[in-house]
Amino acid sequence: MAARAVARAWRQGRLAHRFDTVMPDRPARPDAPQLLPPNRMPKRGRIGSERARVAMLHALAHIEFVAIDLAFDLIGRFGGEFPPAFVDDWMRVGAEEAMHFALLDRRLRQMGSRYGALPAHDGLWEAASETDSNALARLAIVPMVLEARALDITPVTVQRFETAGDPTSARMLRRIMTDEIRHVAAGTIWFKRATNRMGLDPAKHYQKLVKRHFRGSLKPPFNDSARRQAGLTCDFYVALAT
Repeated sequence: MAARAVARAWRQGRLAHRFDTVMPDRPARPDAPQLLPPNRMPKRGRIGSERARVAMLHALAHIEFVAIDLAFDLIGRFGGEFPPAFVDDWMRVGAEEAMHFALLDRRLRQMGSRYGALPAHDGLWEAASETDSNALARLAIVPMVLEARALDITPVTVQRFETAGDPTSARMLRRIMTDEIRHVAAGTIWFKRATNRMGLDPAKHYQKLVKRHFRGSLKPPFNDSARRQAGLTCDFYVALAT
């Protein structure tokens, strides 16, 4: 609700394009879920069981919850380096991530659970901390690596939910993926604009930043079609694949 209110205030001209407040190192967090290191997260099991589907939806809800913070941190931390249209895009992204979280939490409640009922890990915010002083690194790692990865895996996840007899969750994930293509596109567009303005080759600079700031590797298979819709063409990521 706070995310939607901020985005609405920006659209209505009630917020200034001014960035004189120091952003916190970490956003506020509720008491639950318990945050664990990735290697201590319990196994979800086969997605055919309702317990495993709840665990998967909870993990996705946590991703969307953190994605709200990532969108607004991007604005507050780096908005002064870009024109107001940059804020337009990321306010919209933040509001859509909030809507995604609400959908997933509502689905969890329909299945007898809720967000916070299971542990989650803090890997997404670690990526934010790693890129907190470099706008291009943040764009490269968060929308153009992490959110792009969601484009790769969501179709398989949708199919698994359908096979398990859960078309309601499958439809919801399809709807979310449509928005996520636009989110990756926003990151890619602003990354290209900034690198072109600086006289840098966008794909080569992306690869340089990923090697420097991303803890992990880019693993195929890639959803080349969805990535291409977002403007993230193969020349950006194929050279990084392992």
